[in-house]
Amino acid sequence: MQLRRAMIVVAALLWLLTAVFVTVTVLPLSNSHLWWIRAMDFPRAQYVVAILPVLAVCLAFGFPGRWVVVALLLACLAWQVSRILPYTPIWPKEIRLAPEAAGAISVMSLNVLRENERYGDVIAAVQAEDPDILFLMEINDAWEQALEPLLAQYPSVLRHAKDNHYGLIAATRLPVHDLRIEYLTTDPTPTAFGELEAPGGQVFRFVGLHPQPPVPGVDTKERDAQLVYSARFARDSDVPVIVMGDFNAVVWSDVTRRFKRIGQYLDPRIGRGLLPSFDANHPILRFPIDQLYVTPDIAVVSFARGPYVGSDHFPMVARLRIDPELAATLNRAPDGVDSAELERLSEIVEKHRLELKAIDRTPR
Repeated sequence: MQLRRAMIVVAALLWLLTAVFVTVTVLPLSNSHLWWIRAMDFPRAQYVVAILPVLAVCLAFGFPGRWVVVALLLACLAWQVSRILPYTPIWPKEIRLAPEAAGAISVMSLNVLRENERYGDVIAAVQAEDPDILFLMEINDAWEQALEPLLAQYPSVLRHAKDNHYGLIAATRLPVHDLRIEYLTTDPTPTAFGELEAPGGQVFRFVGLHPQPPVPGVDTKERDAQLVYSARFARDSDVPVIVMGDFNAVVWSDVTRRFKRIGQYLDPRIGRGLLPSFDANHPILRFPIDQLYVTPDIAVVSFARGPYVGSDHFPMVARLRIDPELAATLNRAPDGVDSAELERLSEIVEKHRLELKAIDRTPR
Protein backbone atom coordinates (compact mmCIF):
# COMPACT_ATOMS: atom_id res chain seq x y z
CA MET A 1 0.00 0.00 0.00
CA GLN A 2 2.78 2.40 0.95
CA LEU A 3 4.65 1.58 -2.27
CA ARG A 4 1.52 2.29 -4.29
CA ARG A 5 1.04 5.63 -2.56
CA ALA A 6 4.67 6.49 -3.20
CA MET A 7 4.25 5.66 -6.90
CA ILE A 8 1.13 7.83 -7.07
CA VAL A 9 3.06 10.73 -5.51
CA VAL A 10 5.96 10.22 -7.93
CA ALA A 11 3.60 10.04 -10.91
CA ALA A 12 1.81 13.21 -9.79
CA LEU A 13 5.14 14.99 -9.38
CA LEU A 14 6.26 13.90 -12.86
CA TRP A 15 3.00 15.14 -14.37
CA LEU A 16 3.41 18.43 -12.52
CA LEU A 17 7.00 18.91 -13.70
CA THR A 18 5.95 18.07 -17.24
CA ALA A 19 3.19 20.68 -17.06
CA VAL A 20 5.80 23.23 -15.97
CA PHE A 21 8.12 22.35 -18.86
CA VAL A 22 5.25 22.50 -21.35
CA THR A 23 4.23 25.93 -19.99
CA VAL A 24 7.71 27.48 -20.23
CA THR A 25 8.09 26.01 -23.72
CA VAL A 26 4.73 27.04 -25.16
CA LEU A 27 4.11 30.48 -23.65
CA PRO A 28 7.21 32.12 -25.19
CA LEU A 29 5.92 31.06 -28.62
CA SER A 30 3.30 33.79 -28.26
CA ASN A 31 3.89 37.38 -29.36
CA SER A 32 3.16 38.61 -25.85
CA HIS A 33 5.34 41.41 -24.45
CA LEU A 34 4.45 40.54 -20.85
CA TRP A 35 7.66 40.55 -18.82
CA TRP A 36 7.07 37.21 -17.12
CA ILE A 37 6.47 35.45 -20.43
CA ARG A 38 9.51 37.00 -22.11
CA ALA A 39 11.63 36.12 -19.09
CA MET A 40 10.95 32.47 -19.96
CA ASP A 41 13.14 32.96 -23.05
CA PHE A 42 16.27 33.22 -20.93
CA PRO A 43 17.00 29.84 -19.24
CA ARG A 44 16.65 27.51 -22.24
CA ALA A 45 19.96 25.77 -21.52
CA GLN A 46 18.83 25.28 -17.93
CA TYR A 47 15.52 23.82 -19.16
CA VAL A 48 17.46 21.21 -21.15
CA VAL A 49 19.52 20.25 -18.10
CA ALA A 50 16.37 20.03 -15.95
CA ILE A 51 14.30 18.02 -18.45
CA LEU A 52 16.87 15.25 -18.91
CA PRO A 53 16.72 13.71 -15.39
CA VAL A 54 12.92 13.97 -15.33
CA LEU A 55 12.81 12.15 -18.67
CA ALA A 56 15.17 9.48 -17.32
CA VAL A 57 12.90 8.87 -14.31
CA CYS A 58 9.87 8.58 -16.58
CA LEU A 59 11.60 5.99 -18.71
CA ALA A 60 12.73 4.01 -15.66
CA PHE A 61 9.40 3.78 -13.83
CA GLY A 62 6.02 2.73 -15.11
CA PHE A 63 2.94 4.79 -14.20
CA PRO A 64 -0.38 5.63 -15.87
CA GLY A 65 0.15 7.97 -18.81
CA ARG A 66 3.90 7.51 -18.78
CA TRP A 67 4.26 7.58 -22.57
CA VAL A 68 2.21 10.75 -22.84
CA VAL A 69 4.57 12.38 -20.34
CA VAL A 70 7.59 11.04 -22.21
CA ALA A 71 6.26 12.38 -25.52
CA LEU A 72 5.62 15.82 -24.02
CA LEU A 73 9.05 15.94 -22.42
CA LEU A 74 10.74 14.88 -25.68
CA ALA A 75 8.85 17.59 -27.57
CA CYS A 76 9.90 20.22 -25.02
CA LEU A 77 13.47 18.98 -25.06
CA ALA A 78 13.65 19.03 -28.86
CA TRP A 79 12.33 22.59 -29.03
CA GLN A 80 14.65 23.93 -26.34
CA VAL A 81 17.66 22.22 -27.91
CA SER A 82 16.75 23.60 -31.34
CA ARG A 83 16.93 27.15 -29.97
CA ILE A 84 20.34 26.83 -28.33
CA LEU A 85 22.00 24.41 -30.78
CA PRO A 86 23.27 27.13 -33.16
CA TYR A 87 25.27 28.55 -30.26
CA THR A 88 27.24 25.36 -29.67
CA PRO A 89 30.47 24.18 -31.33
CA ILE A 90 28.66 21.48 -33.33
CA TRP A 91 26.85 24.09 -35.44
CA PRO A 92 28.46 25.58 -38.59
CA LYS A 93 30.14 28.92 -37.88
CA GLU A 94 28.82 32.12 -39.43
CA ILE A 95 32.20 33.77 -38.99
CA ARG A 96 35.59 32.16 -39.46
CA LEU A 97 38.28 34.00 -37.51
CA ALA A 98 40.74 36.22 -39.34
CA PRO A 99 44.48 36.30 -38.61
CA GLU A 100 45.88 39.08 -36.47
CA ALA A 101 47.33 41.95 -38.50
CA ALA A 102 48.29 45.58 -38.27
CA GLY A 103 45.20 47.75 -38.39
CA ALA A 104 43.02 45.45 -36.29
CA ILE A 105 40.93 47.29 -33.72
CA SER A 106 39.83 46.13 -30.28
CA VAL A 107 36.41 46.76 -28.78
CA MET A 108 35.15 46.19 -25.26
CA SER A 109 31.72 46.51 -23.67
CA LEU A 110 30.84 46.18 -20.00
CA ASN A 111 27.80 46.79 -17.85
CA VAL A 112 29.65 47.89 -14.71
CA LEU A 113 26.58 47.54 -12.41
CA ARG A 114 25.80 50.92 -10.88
CA GLU A 115 25.98 49.59 -7.30
CA ASN A 116 29.37 47.91 -7.88
CA GLU A 117 32.20 49.77 -6.16
CA ARG A 118 35.11 47.69 -7.45
CA TYR A 119 36.32 50.57 -9.60
CA GLY A 120 39.91 49.35 -9.58
CA ASP A 121 38.95 45.94 -10.97
CA VAL A 122 37.11 47.54 -13.89
CA ILE A 123 40.00 49.90 -14.60
CA ALA A 124 42.48 46.99 -14.48
CA ALA A 125 40.37 44.91 -16.87
CA VAL A 126 40.11 47.78 -19.34
CA GLN A 127 43.83 48.55 -19.13
CA ALA A 128 44.67 44.88 -19.70
CA GLU A 129 42.57 44.83 -22.87
CA ASP A 130 43.46 48.41 -23.89
CA PRO A 131 40.52 48.66 -26.31
CA ASP A 132 40.36 51.15 -29.16
CA ILE A 133 36.62 51.45 -28.47
CA LEU A 134 35.25 51.21 -24.94
CA PHE A 135 31.53 51.08 -24.19
CA LEU A 136 30.45 51.16 -20.53
CA MET A 137 26.89 50.93 -19.19
CA GLU A 138 25.14 51.75 -15.89
CA ILE A 139 27.38 54.77 -15.44
CA ASN A 140 26.41 57.26 -12.74
CA ASP A 141 28.35 60.27 -11.42
CA ALA A 142 30.36 58.13 -8.98
CA TRP A 143 31.47 55.79 -11.75
CA GLU A 144 32.32 58.63 -14.10
CA GLN A 145 34.47 60.28 -11.45
CA ALA A 146 36.22 57.02 -10.56
CA LEU A 147 37.03 56.33 -14.21
CA GLU A 148 38.55 59.76 -14.94
CA PRO A 149 42.19 58.53 -14.91
CA LEU A 150 41.23 55.84 -17.41
CA LEU A 151 39.13 58.11 -19.62
CA ALA A 152 41.95 60.64 -19.78
CA GLN A 153 43.80 58.16 -21.99
CA TYR A 154 41.16 58.49 -24.72
CA PRO A 155 41.06 61.54 -27.01
CA SER A 156 37.29 61.22 -27.58
CA VAL A 157 34.87 60.45 -24.75
CA LEU A 158 31.08 60.52 -24.89
CA ARG A 159 29.71 60.94 -21.36
CA HIS A 160 26.10 60.44 -20.40
CA ALA A 161 25.96 59.61 -16.70
CA LYS A 162 22.51 58.86 -15.30
CA ASP A 163 21.30 57.60 -11.95
CA ASN A 164 18.72 55.16 -13.35
CA HIS A 165 20.96 52.24 -14.48
CA TYR A 166 21.03 53.59 -18.06
CA GLY A 167 23.96 55.99 -18.02
CA LEU A 168 26.78 55.24 -20.43
CA ILE A 169 30.25 56.16 -21.59
CA ALA A 170 31.71 55.56 -25.03
CA ALA A 171 35.40 56.30 -25.47
CA THR A 172 37.73 55.82 -28.43
CA ARG A 173 41.21 56.62 -29.59
CA LEU A 174 40.22 56.26 -33.25
CA PRO A 175 39.52 59.31 -35.43
CA VAL A 176 35.93 60.41 -34.89
CA HIS A 177 33.57 61.66 -37.59
CA ASP A 178 30.57 61.63 -35.26
CA LEU A 179 29.95 60.55 -31.67
CA ARG A 180 26.62 61.25 -29.99
CA ILE A 181 23.74 60.05 -27.87
CA GLU A 182 20.50 59.00 -29.54
CA TYR A 183 17.22 58.09 -27.88
CA LEU A 184 15.71 55.37 -30.05
CA THR A 185 12.82 54.69 -27.69
CA THR A 186 10.23 56.59 -25.69
CA ASP A 187 11.69 55.35 -22.40
CA PRO A 188 14.86 56.84 -20.81
CA THR A 189 17.40 54.45 -22.36
CA PRO A 190 20.06 56.18 -24.48
CA THR A 191 22.05 54.66 -27.34
CA ALA A 192 25.65 55.54 -28.21
CA PHE A 193 26.17 56.20 -31.91
CA GLY A 194 29.54 56.76 -33.50
CA GLU A 195 31.00 57.09 -36.97
CA LEU A 196 34.68 56.30 -36.66
CA GLU A 197 37.72 55.70 -38.84
CA ALA A 198 39.82 52.54 -38.68
CA PRO A 199 43.64 52.72 -38.94
CA GLY A 200 43.43 51.87 -42.65
CA GLY A 201 41.14 54.83 -43.31
CA GLN A 202 37.90 52.84 -43.56
CA VAL A 203 34.87 54.60 -42.07
CA PHE A 204 32.53 52.45 -39.98
CA ARG A 205 29.75 52.82 -37.44
CA PHE A 206 29.66 51.77 -33.82
CA VAL A 207 26.36 51.41 -31.96
CA GLY A 208 26.18 50.79 -28.21
CA LEU A 209 22.82 49.53 -26.93
CA HIS A 210 21.35 48.97 -23.47
CA PRO A 211 17.54 48.57 -23.58
CA GLN A 212 15.38 47.78 -20.56
CA PRO A 213 15.07 44.16 -19.33
CA PRO A 214 11.87 42.15 -18.78
CA VAL A 215 11.35 42.62 -15.04
CA PRO A 216 8.24 43.16 -12.90
CA GLY A 217 6.52 46.32 -14.08
CA VAL A 218 8.53 46.51 -17.33
CA ASP A 219 7.15 44.60 -20.30
CA THR A 220 9.21 44.26 -23.47
CA LYS A 221 7.30 46.30 -26.04
CA GLU A 222 9.73 49.23 -25.80
CA ARG A 223 12.79 46.98 -25.70
CA ASP A 224 11.69 45.06 -28.77
CA ALA A 225 10.75 48.21 -30.71
CA GLN A 226 14.09 49.80 -29.79
CA LEU A 227 16.05 46.80 -31.06
CA VAL A 228 14.08 46.58 -34.30
CA TYR A 229 14.34 50.32 -34.88
CA SER A 230 18.04 50.50 -34.03
CA ALA A 231 18.81 47.64 -36.41
CA ARG A 232 17.30 49.63 -39.26
CA PHE A 233 18.68 52.98 -38.05
CA ALA A 234 22.26 51.72 -37.92
CA ARG A 235 22.03 50.27 -41.42
CA ASP A 236 20.79 53.34 -43.31
CA SER A 237 24.10 53.48 -45.21
CA ASP A 238 26.54 51.01 -46.73
CA VAL A 239 29.36 51.50 -44.22
CA PRO A 240 30.36 48.58 -41.95
CA VAL A 241 28.60 48.46 -38.57
CA ILE A 242 29.61 47.11 -35.15
CA VAL A 243 26.88 46.72 -32.52
CA MET A 244 27.69 45.91 -28.90
CA GLY A 245 26.01 46.14 -25.54
CA ASP A 246 23.77 44.61 -22.94
CA PHE A 247 20.68 43.77 -24.98
CA ASN A 248 18.80 42.40 -21.97
CA ALA A 249 17.67 39.72 -24.41
CA VAL A 250 19.30 36.33 -24.98
CA VAL A 251 20.84 35.51 -28.35
CA TRP A 252 18.15 32.93 -29.16
CA SER A 253 15.16 35.16 -28.37
CA ASP A 254 12.85 36.10 -31.23
CA VAL A 255 13.61 39.82 -30.89
CA THR A 256 17.38 39.31 -31.02
CA ARG A 257 17.12 37.02 -34.03
CA ARG A 258 14.84 39.59 -35.67
CA PHE A 259 17.37 42.34 -34.94
CA LYS A 260 20.03 40.22 -36.60
CA ARG A 261 17.94 39.57 -39.71
CA ILE A 262 16.83 43.19 -40.16
CA GLY A 263 20.35 44.55 -39.90
CA GLN A 264 21.84 41.63 -41.87
CA TYR A 265 24.31 41.10 -39.04
CA LEU A 266 26.51 38.15 -38.20
CA ASP A 267 27.06 36.69 -34.72
CA PRO A 268 30.47 35.27 -33.69
CA ARG A 269 28.79 33.10 -31.01
CA ILE A 270 27.17 30.91 -33.66
CA GLY A 271 29.11 27.67 -33.92
CA ARG A 272 31.41 28.58 -31.00
CA GLY A 273 29.57 28.53 -27.70
CA LEU A 274 27.15 30.38 -25.46
CA LEU A 275 29.71 32.61 -23.70
CA PRO A 276 27.11 33.54 -21.07
CA SER A 277 27.76 37.03 -19.75
CA PHE A 278 25.07 37.48 -17.05
CA ASP A 279 24.69 36.76 -14.12
CA ALA A 280 28.40 36.75 -13.30
CA ASN A 281 27.58 36.15 -9.63
CA HIS A 282 25.56 32.96 -10.25
CA PRO A 283 27.40 30.23 -12.19
CA ILE A 284 24.24 28.18 -12.80
CA LEU A 285 21.91 30.99 -13.89
CA ARG A 286 23.98 32.62 -16.61
CA PHE A 287 22.68 33.82 -19.97
CA PRO A 288 24.25 35.27 -23.15
CA ILE A 289 22.70 38.76 -23.16
CA ASP A 290 25.76 40.94 -23.88
CA GLN A 291 26.02 40.88 -27.63
CA LEU A 292 28.39 41.62 -30.48
CA TYR A 293 27.01 41.85 -34.01
CA VAL A 294 28.93 42.85 -37.12
CA THR A 295 28.00 43.37 -40.74
CA PRO A 296 29.44 40.88 -43.26
CA ASP A 297 32.14 43.35 -44.36
CA ILE A 298 33.91 43.10 -40.98
CA ALA A 299 36.36 40.30 -40.19
CA VAL A 300 36.52 39.01 -36.61
CA VAL A 301 39.95 38.17 -35.21
CA SER A 302 38.74 37.13 -31.75
CA PHE A 303 35.71 37.29 -29.47
CA ALA A 304 35.87 36.46 -25.77
CA ARG A 305 34.51 37.03 -22.31
CA GLY A 306 36.59 39.12 -19.94
CA PRO A 307 37.34 38.61 -16.21
CA TYR A 308 35.04 39.05 -13.24
CA VAL A 309 35.08 42.69 -12.09
CA GLY A 310 32.45 42.74 -9.35
CA SER A 311 29.58 43.44 -11.72
CA ASP A 312 26.75 41.04 -12.50
CA HIS A 313 28.02 41.14 -16.11
CA PHE A 314 31.30 39.96 -17.55
CA PRO A 315 33.09 42.24 -20.02
CA MET A 316 32.88 41.21 -23.66
CA VAL A 317 35.94 41.87 -25.83
CA ALA A 318 36.72 41.45 -29.51
CA ARG A 319 39.35 42.24 -32.09
CA LEU A 320 38.11 43.16 -35.54
CA ARG A 321 39.44 44.10 -38.97
CA ILE A 322 37.46 46.53 -41.11
CA ASP A 323 38.45 44.77 -44.31
CA PRO A 324 35.54 43.92 -46.65
CA GLU A 325 37.67 41.86 -49.06
CA LEU A 326 39.06 39.68 -46.27
CA ALA A 327 35.66 39.42 -44.59
CA ALA A 328 34.09 38.17 -47.81
CA THR A 329 36.38 35.13 -47.70
CA LEU A 330 35.60 34.33 -44.07
CA ASN A 331 31.98 35.26 -43.39
CA ARG A 332 28.83 33.41 -44.35
CA ALA A 333 26.09 35.38 -46.06
CA PRO A 334 23.51 36.59 -43.50
CA ASP A 335 20.01 35.16 -43.38
CA GLY A 336 17.54 36.93 -45.61
CA VAL A 337 14.24 38.57 -44.68
CA ASP A 338 11.16 37.48 -46.62
CA SER A 339 8.84 40.14 -48.04
CA ALA A 340 6.02 39.47 -45.57
CA GLU A 341 8.28 39.85 -42.56
CA LEU A 342 9.96 42.89 -44.09
CA GLU A 343 6.58 44.57 -44.57
CA ARG A 344 5.54 43.81 -40.99
CA LEU A 345 8.83 45.07 -39.61
CA SER A 346 8.63 48.20 -41.74
CA GLU A 347 5.29 48.93 -40.13
CA ILE A 348 6.83 48.51 -36.66
CA VAL A 349 9.70 50.82 -37.58
CA GLU A 350 7.41 53.50 -39.02
CA LYS A 351 5.08 53.37 -36.02
CA HIS A 352 8.04 53.67 -33.67
CA ARG A 353 9.46 56.57 -35.71
CA LEU A 354 6.18 58.45 -35.39
CA GLU A 355 6.11 57.82 -31.63
CA LEU A 356 9.63 59.25 -31.36
CA LYS A 357 8.70 62.22 -33.52
CA ALA A 358 5.73 62.95 -31.26
CA ILE A 359 8.10 63.46 -28.32
CA ASP A 360 10.83 65.11 -30.43
CA ARG A 361 13.24 62.17 -30.32
CA THR A 362 13.59 61.47 -34.03
CA PRO A 363 17.26 60.49 -34.58
CA ARG A 364 19.45 62.67 -36.72
